[in-house]
Amino acid sequence: MADISIKVPDGTFSAYVAAPKNLAAGKKAPGVLVIQEIFGVNKVMRDLCDGFAAQGYVALCPDIFWRQEPGVQITDKTEAEWKRGFAFYQGFNEAKGVQDLIASLDHLRKLPNCNGKAGVVGYCLGGKLTYLMAARSTADCSASYYGGGIENLLNEAGSIKKPLLMHLAGEDKYQPKEAQEKIKAALAPNKAVTIHVYPGCDHAFARVGGQAWNAEAAKQANDRTAAFFAKHLS
Repeated sequence: MADISIKVPDGTFSAYVAAPKNLAAGKKAPGVLVIQEIFGVNKVMRDLCDGFAAQGYVALCPDIFWRQEPGVQITDKTEAEWKRGFAFYQGFNEAKGVQDLIASLDHLRKLPNCNGKAGVVGYCLGGKLTYLMAARSTADCSASYYGGGIENLLNEAGSIKKPLLMHLAGEDKYQPKEAQEKIKAALAPNKAVTIHVYPGCDHAFARVGGQAWNAEAAKQANDRTAAFFAKHLS
């Protein structure tokens, strides 16, 4: 478990990497690119990476806010931190962010202990970016958790050719039911896409210890993601 640096044409940013502890010498594992929420590469994201490493993946979570402020690590526990998180979200350059994520995916695949296969998983802002990665990158598969704003990006749905798993919160305050219906209708013809809705759950229901955490729904979503990665990255 360590922080590394990734170079792109206009700078360098950090990423947290976690690898399987029981990986035998000379053996390689599939990779999972983990995309952060609006709170940076904080303990929640690092714990998620550690969890994927325990499942047998090389997990990498890049700092996508580095162009604004490198090394952001805040929580969802105070109003001030929420305001900071939303400020980073509003100042985030989505196009450059996706370019950084594509570079991170390439870097992950080339790590000595990665076998070249790699999926993507993202939460909140990361869930939206996971959808864009499914449309724009060469990821082998992608799992999106409650990505807000996807209803405004449905023109990219036709570009999704590899498996995409989407978890939607039935009572998401950032993604109303009307938006969810648009998403489901637009993606229904795409056989690569599977959508699950979690009734009664709010945005970020899978964030452990978060304000909207729902243990039962989080377990169901995470179990589905684990099975999804096992199927498409093995």
